[in-house]
Amino acid sequence: MKLLLVEDDAALAAEILRVLRAENCAVDHARNGEDGAHLGDTETYDAAVLDLGLPKRDGIAVLQGWRAAGRTLPVLILTARDAWSDKVAGFKAGADDYLVKPFRVEELVIRLRALVRRAAAHGATSIACGPITFDPGLGAFTRDGLPLKLTALEWRVLSCLILRRDGVVPRGELLERVYEGDAEVDSNSVEVIITRLRRKIAPARIETVRGHGYRLTAGEAA
Repeated sequence: MKLLLVEDDAALAAEILRVLRAENCAVDHARNGEDGAHLGDTETYDAAVLDLGLPKRDGIAVLQGWRAAGRTLPVLILTARDAWSDKVAGFKAGADDYLVKPFRVEELVIRLRALVRRAAAHGATSIACGPITFDPGLGAFTRDGLPLKLTALEWRVLSCLILRRDGVVPRGELLERVYEGDAEVDSNSVEVIITRLRRKIAPARIETVRGHGYRLTAGEAA
């Protein structure tokens, strides 16, 4: 998953980033509402974690701006306010879920995976493509029922492809979802990851659709 975290509390943000990156997520971090709004408007994310009490622009205003502009990414709001009226305001602004501080970051991960699964219209607990099965709730891949060992970047690429199985994922979109905003990316890095994945997931295969991107299918390679 590629995620956006908008949180001004440095200690909390560091802990969230540590846990999400350990879960193979690519995360861009904004420390105020203006920067967070800009990233949400200009980048592609699977979901956003949005604090409500932000400097420069509060979280409700950020979320209202995204929704008014037609941004449909799932948004989980963080709030130190546990009053029901604050939660209602968040949902009215377009939030998909919320957590009240303090919270366990592990719960945040579980909720984010559920949001992404629902947003991708995958209500089932697992997603299959040929011998490959992905459990979004656990973030785990198996091949023929056995755990599939993947690097963090391989996991990000394969999860993006299996959520759009049989559909073409543009190369640029794959780059955006796999790498964090400030990462230095080699132009051939995606091709290298795809090559490694092809060896690991056969007989499922990743097709190169020239001029467009990549597609994950269950079929045998020709």
